Formats: sequence, C-alpha cells, structure tokens
Amino acid sequence: DRQTLVAVLQFLRRSNLRESEEILRREARLLGDDLGGSVATVGTSSPGVAAVAAVPPGKGETRGGFGIGPPSRGYVLHSAPCLRVSSPSSKITHSADLMGGAVVVEDQPDVSAVLSAYNQQGDPTLYEEYYSGLKHFIECSLDCHRAELSQLFYPLFVHMYLELVYNQHESEAKSFFERFHGDQECYYQDDLRVLSSLTKKEHMRGNETMLDFRTSKFVLRISRDSYQLLKRHLQEKQNNQIWNIVQEHLYIDIFDGMPRSKQQIDAMVGSLAGEAKREANKAKVFFGLLKEPEFDVPLDDEDEEGENEEGKPKKKKPKKDNVGSKSKKQDPNAPPQNRIPLPELKDSDKLDKVMNMKEAARRVRLGPECLPSICFYTFLNAYQGLTAVDITDDSSMIVGGFADSTVRVWSVTPKKLRSVKTAADLSLIDKESDDVLERIMDEKTASELKILYGHSGPVYGTSFSPDRNYLLSCSEDGTVRLWSLQTFTCLVGYKGHNYPVWDTQFSPYGYYFVSGGHDRVARLWATDHYQPLRIFAGHLADVTCTRFHPNSNYIATGSADRTIRLWDVLNGNCVRIFTGHKGPIHSLAFSPNGRFLATGATDGRVLLWDIGHGLMVGELKGHTDTIYALRFSRDGEILASGSMDNTVRLWDAVKAFEDLETDDFTTATGHINLPENSQDLLLGTYMTKSTPVVHLHFTRRNLLLAAGAYSSQ
Repeated sequence: DRQTLVAVLQFLRRSNLRESEEILRREARLLGDDLGGSVATVGTSSPGVAAVAAVPPGKGETRGGFGIGPPSRGYVLHSAPCLRVSSPSSKITHSADLMGGAVVVEDQPDVSAVLSAYNQQGDPTLYEEYYSGLKHFIECSLDCHRAELSQLFYPLFVHMYLELVYNQHESEAKSFFERFHGDQECYYQDDLRVLSSLTKKEHMRGNETMLDFRTSKFVLRISRDSYQLLKRHLQEKQNNQIWNIVQEHLYIDIFDGMPRSKQQIDAMVGSLAGEAKREANKAKVFFGLLKEPEFDVPLDDEDEEGENEEGKPKKKKPKKDNVGSKSKKQDPNAPPQNRIPLPELKDSDKLDKVMNMKEAARRVRLGPECLPSICFYTFLNAYQGLTAVDITDDSSMIVGGFADSTVRVWSVTPKKLRSVKTAADLSLIDKESDDVLERIMDEKTASELKILYGHSGPVYGTSFSPDRNYLLSCSEDGTVRLWSLQTFTCLVGYKGHNYPVWDTQFSPYGYYFVSGGHDRVARLWATDHYQPLRIFAGHLADVTCTRFHPNSNYIATGSADRTIRLWDVLNGNCVRIFTGHKGPIHSLAFSPNGRFLATGATDGRVLLWDIGHGLMVGELKGHTDTIYALRFSRDGEILASGSMDNTVRLWDAVKAFEDLETDDFTTATGHINLPENSQDLLLGTYMTKSTPVVHLHFTRRNLLLAAGAYSSQ
C-alpha cells in the first residue's frame, strides 16, 4: 500500500530516524508493493492496511501505531506473523501485545517490548500435545541424532511455559510445567526453580532471568543431519508453534560432520544461554608471554632462571653474567611488546627481580614423584566471617577481607609491619644516607597485624600489587578501595559499580586492575584514573571472579551465568566464551606459559581450556563442593585446587595438557574427547579438619600455601 508506506517514511524523516527510513526504503524496493514480509500487517477484512510497530523506550504501548525506537541503534524490522481481526467493525487496538512481534530492539530491551514477543500464537490447550509430540519424535529417532536433538527440550520448555504464562493461561501453564519439568537435565534445576515461581504475567516484568532468556538467543550446536531431520518433522506435522520458537528464540549453530555423542554434548552445555557459537572463539588471541626487560645484574655462580613479572618461569637457560644478555627470542604467540602501555620498571622492581631469580634457583622441581609441601594458614575464631584472602608474590604478607567490612593485613615473616613516619619526623632525616629507606619507617608502629577500616559492607575481594606497595579491596558497598601499605591508609575509593563488587585483581605488571560485580560487567581501571578505562559487558549474570592473563593483554571473567569469557584489554572485545560448567564460576587460573586456563565452579569440577584453539581440553572430577581456589605451580607442572569440601587436591598438569588433539577438525566442530577418568591425573588429596579452602598460593620456591577459616559446625 503506497500511501501507508509514504506516510511511514515521512514520519521517520520527521523523527530524524534516517537509518530506519533507509532500511524501510531498501526493504520496500526489495519487496515491491508487498510489504507484508517486513511490516506486521494488522488486517481488517480489507487486506493491505499496514502498520509499523516500534516500541518507544520506556513505554509499553505504541502511539498511534508509530513508536520511536532508541535513535542510537535504529530498530530492525522483523517478519512477524500477520494478525487478522475477523470483522471490519471490530476495533484494531494498537497495543504492544498485537504489535510487538514486529520489532527487535538491539539495545538493552524495554521490558514490555521483550515480553510482547510472546503474543498469542497457538491454542493453549495444544501446547502439551505439541511438546509431547516432539518429545516422542526425538526419543524414537536414531541414537546418533537423539543426543543432539534432546538439547531442544529445555529451551522449548521454557519458552512455551513463558508464552502460556504471558497470555494468562495460568492453569495450562501449571499443568505444562508439572508434566514436563521432570524431563529436564539435572543441571537446569536452579533455573527451573526460578521459573516455577513465575506463574502470572505480572511476575515476568521485573524478572532478570526471564529477560535474559528472552533477549539472548539460546545457542544449540547441532550437526546438519540432525537439523534436517528436525526441520522435516516439524514441517510435516505442521507444528508451527514449535517451529516459530526455534526460529525466533534459538540460534542453531550447524556443523558438517558426525553428530556429537551424549558425553561430548554434556561436557559443553549447561550455561544460561546454551553453548557458545563457534564463531565466538575464532578470534586470534596472543597468549604468549612478553619478553623480559633487559638490565644488568651480577648473578651468583648457580644456574639461574629468568622469570616474568608475576614470578612465572621461563625455560632453564645457560649461565650468563647478566640477565640482559639472554638470547631469548620473542615468543611467536606473544602480543607486540607495546600493544598496551605497561608501567616502567622502577629500581626497586629490578632489585625484587634479582631476589626473585635467586629464590628461583633454589626452587623445587615439582612432578608426580615430587609433590609440594603444603603450609595451611587457618584463620581461627574468625567470627567476623572471612570472605577473601590474598598473599603477596614473595609470600611475606597475607590479607583477609571480612564480612564485618574490615581488611586485615598480617606479616607472615618475623619482619613486623611498620608505617612511614609523620611528615615532621621525615624532614629531619638525612636523605643522602644509605639506609634512608630503613630510617623513614616508624618503629613505634611495628606490629604483626594492621586493620584497615573504610568499607561499609562485607569485603569480597582483595589483591596485593606486585610491588607490595598497594592493596586493593572490593566490597558489597559497590566500591573498590586502594590502600597504601606504607601508611596503611586508604588512598582512593573507585566508584563505578552500583551494586556489590565480588572480585578485584591487580595486573601482573601493576598499575591496571580489574573488578567484577553484581551489575554483570567487569571494569578495567588504572590506579591513577578514577573512572574505568574499559567496561566489559556481555555476561548474563553476576561476574563472580576476575583474572589477568600473565601477559596482561587479556582478562578472564567467570560468571553466575555459568560461562567464562576472555576479554581483550586493548579494545574491550570478548574473544573467547567457554561453556561447560553447570554452576556459577568461582575460581580461575592461567597456566604460567599463558596457553591454558583452569576454571572451578559450584559443580565441583575443574575444567581446562586451550586458549589458542578456544577448546575445552580436560575435566578434573573429584571435589564434592564449590571450588574457590585454583593455582598452578611456578613451573606449571602441578595444578592445585581448594574447595568448600575442606580439601586441597593436586593434579598433574603436564599430563593433562600433553598430546592434545587440536587438529583442524576438532577445532572446527568443537568435538572433544575427554578421558573417562580423571583419577589418573590426581596426585594427592589433603583434608583439613573443618576448614574450607578459600585461597592457594605457590611461593617462589614452590611451597604451597593454603588459607581458610575454621568452621566449627
């Protein structure tokens, strides 16, 4: 209908929505007179009266059929089922319910817009029949297809249930839920519990889980054969209800080749939005280590080892009279040295490096035959509720974050903690003397413990800077605080998160740090900026843990949406999405060579990932509760995991990562073959009496330190 089209275009022009106008023009030219494909037709009995529905931000109803989408993005017109109103006399209501199917707003969605996609489409009494028909078809299909097609059960179940609730068929929804919720995989239990509480249309409006499910397409990875089988079945059965949901709310990542087995699928699924699209893990990642800065130092006669900033080892090298002359070539997988600006080395850093190398020379070479000694720091009578722990790289200090909002720092060596003298006393000191650094410290303040007050809620994360001059803490009060370890006072409060901040960590090179919280984003900060430098958005639930890659160019975040993401610090892009955990992620650890990532979650499994290929390469089973701590030994030979089940377990990392099948086929299809049994990788299990393990740390000589608070129950 030309007139209507012209009217719409004029309206778009008046509203300065050029982009949308262009899109509509292109579509119209493409479709000639028939605009039905791109514009929802609200037909009276005379066909061809078209109306475009766009949902205005913050408003549920559409004004006069024309709303205004967020101008920044423009809006995308989707083909929507036509809604016919039977008699000419009946009114056409321009409500969001009728119109909603036509529009997908790319940005954070307006609630009514999102929900309105559940407009009435099928007979509510037939939903159970549709679902059980599909279920019967899948269960009777060949074994090789059954495992793959079974992935459809959960997302279809959720969308059909929500559709019934939205359209106020409450009794049908209840019976649908009761009949089929038992068929869903056990790892969706928590989500189903949330779902079962949504029984009325009103409940859906403020529910975050609901909105996530609606706005992010659930990703399924299915072989072409299985997909064709499904498509044929739905088309033969004329089962449009299910086909509509598949097309509108699911993203099917089709691959060519053999269907995956049940075990292969189970290893990878379980996250809030299904698996990661294979495209998501294709970007190039520079996982190599940066070259060491060169500086001259006289060394002892022993064989020494160079280390990078976080005390991670390089290979053994022949004796040299100075570190600067090492002929170490640039790692081919390393990022360019100046890809992101890193702080210059101070003299004190160089001295620390020399100490580090001397320690490294006396390091114990770990392996299955030579396991580390473990020293456990138990926090006794921690009635304040221990919520976070960190240990300095040189193992001289330990910090605890507590639920009573305090941060407590202990010295672990005989050397007491001292503050710098007052300004008046400092002016009397001879600045030229050799021991000036010693003289500026005030002996009167020496003590084993310093308590830092400032937060107004439980402290959930703590992190020492590599040079041990600063300490970060993050809290339920929404702030990250930077404390000086010279004066034991708070220097800055970083305010960016509006909700609790669950974790924070310094970069291995200092200066930068990352924080993640309940607002579902991670933020990258620099100590001298009070605003974040980068905001990493993409998770569908709280960001529960954060970790810097050893080369500081990437950040890994674990989330309650059961996925792990790897972000590029340079441009803020998400370069990897790893799915496979069945519960919120609570611990992350990069291997010292930067190639692998280990992750632990509430499901008690440790998963191992190859960062370069974007693949899961191992699964370590043994813990019976949440894993809160993971750490690789300094040489990367052993992975230690600590859990709420009161144990520390040691795993053979060398064996776990050797002879990996990372051929092109595996990478292309994501078929992984995990060994049935991870027990042959388990080197030892060490019980505490009744102390959950919340932190692990390998000293520079490969002694393992563990920490936790004794719980009397």
